[in-house]
Amino acid sequence: MEIAYSYTKRRCDFGRQPLFCEQGPELCDSIPAAVAEHKHYILRNPVHQATQNTPSFSEHHVNTIRAEYTTTGANHAEGGWPKDVNVVDPEATQRYRRKIEKDDNYIHCVMSLSPGMEHYVLQNNAIDMYRTYYAEMSSLPPVEKSSCRTVNVYRDAAGGAGRPISSICWQPEGHSFAVTYVDVDFNHNPRAPIESYIWDLENANYPEVIINPPAALLDLQFNPRDHNILIGGLINGQVGVWDRRRGGSPTVTCAPHVAHRELVRNVLFINSKSGQEFFSGGPDGACKWWDIRNMSAPTDEMIMDVVKSSFDVQSMATANGISALEYEPTIPTRFMVGTENGLVIGGNRKGKTPMEKLPAKFEAHLGPVWSLERNPNFLKNFLTVGDWTVRVWSEDCRESAVLWSLPHRHKITSATWSPTRLSLMLVMQWNGVLAAWDLLRRQHEPVLTMQLCEEPLLRVRMQEAGTLAACGSRKGNVYMVELSQNMAQSDKNDKGLLTAIFERESKRERILEARMREFRLKLRQAEEGSPVAATSEPDLTVGDRDLAEAAAEYAQLVKKELASF
Repeated sequence: MEIAYSYTKRRCDFGRQPLFCEQGPELCDSIPAAVAEHKHYILRNPVHQATQNTPSFSEHHVNTIRAEYTTTGANHAEGGWPKDVNVVDPEATQRYRRKIEKDDNYIHCVMSLSPGMEHYVLQNNAIDMYRTYYAEMSSLPPVEKSSCRTVNVYRDAAGGAGRPISSICWQPEGHSFAVTYVDVDFNHNPRAPIESYIWDLENANYPEVIINPPAALLDLQFNPRDHNILIGGLINGQVGVWDRRRGGSPTVTCAPHVAHRELVRNVLFINSKSGQEFFSGGPDGACKWWDIRNMSAPTDEMIMDVVKSSFDVQSMATANGISALEYEPTIPTRFMVGTENGLVIGGNRKGKTPMEKLPAKFEAHLGPVWSLERNPNFLKNFLTVGDWTVRVWSEDCRESAVLWSLPHRHKITSATWSPTRLSLMLVMQWNGVLAAWDLLRRQHEPVLTMQLCEEPLLRVRMQEAGTLAACGSRKGNVYMVELSQNMAQSDKNDKGLLTAIFERESKRERILEARMREFRLKLRQAEEGSPVAATSEPDLTVGDRDLAEAAAEYAQLVKKELASF
């Protein structure tokens, strides 16, 4: 093949003949150098610049020899026979077989090939690879694998080092959630912007609505009936109402002279006919009920001062500062508050006397109660967070919790129940760890822990669907966590099993409470030196009998569960 190629061109395609002459250069224009612009440039030395004055052309052709292929096959249905044997004649083939079978070489050949053939024959007879075995047996349930993953991060749009998150609230039956940020000093003076945001679940780049409160906003809640209306509690003691259709400015706020004496830590809507009523609480120790249609004054007020008799008068001076609020819409007149001194107080709006208004008191923790929430399916049971532990309480046992965790190494800041799985609760820790506790699987440790971030986690709220959880951190980041399917749904037997756990633990606590009351009574009578103590001693074996009966019943339940497996 030739590697040279000659280019040919006709003379008529060359164009006109060029005629050159000598002529000096002509100055068309002169632009003087700008001395001021020299400061913006530096001299580059050396300068390398590739320049090509003519275009490059190349041509290459490759023509390979075409290879043609054909696919053929042979159907070998009969063994090889000599030419003198008629394959079609059965008698001729039979005579030839008998002749070959009498040969000694044939016998040795068959004996040498038989072991390998026998192996495959026996293997084929042992199992049919195309048959479905054990189809009549019921399939075993798959092994559960609990997992969670971070699907998105919503960072503080105000920038800077990030503001701590004070509250998170999901829009009911929606894909938006409201987040409030607070960064103030000891005197409640803001050290960062006080704006709050409403985020769209699908857009983590920029908030959907920017809330501009007159003071730092501590809590923000959606109206369960009208998703465009929000209520919030301010750091100056006022409460306000926002309409997301009108922008970020509040539509109405209460007057300062009817507001709380301290900051408003929590606000919650209540179950009313109009759907416009809510109540608020703060460290001043008062709960106030408001109506959005008339914010000039609260509709009702209750002081969180637990009195010992009906003749005592409640006072704001001895009131317990509120650190957490809890309200269940299915129980319209009742509510619960967590206080700064570790008490959980149950309230009743229909009460007429101070003791009827605050009928229940639980000494829950040694420090402030940071979280308080009822189980959405077992309304008698609620969880509390404080003094480095998480505790589950029952309204039937007021002296001690029915379930509790060991004191953690790192502070617990918040906890919440799953709205769809009855036994699951999510716990936030100061070291940035998300812990998922499932009371049906494990009660001594969480079933799953996940290191979400390095900064402390402060707030957590779960979506109504039960698969997403919004976790707020100290640096203003909201981590959207998606739970696995087995952690978001309850099985058909979960409600009965969890009911048995709560009843068993409540019964155990009631037995211990009765036992402790007997001991206290005996000690009191001994100290007073009453003659009744010498004549009628309390029968201390009653508590032992109850404890033995409870232990026997528990052993029977365990045997029954093991037999069912």
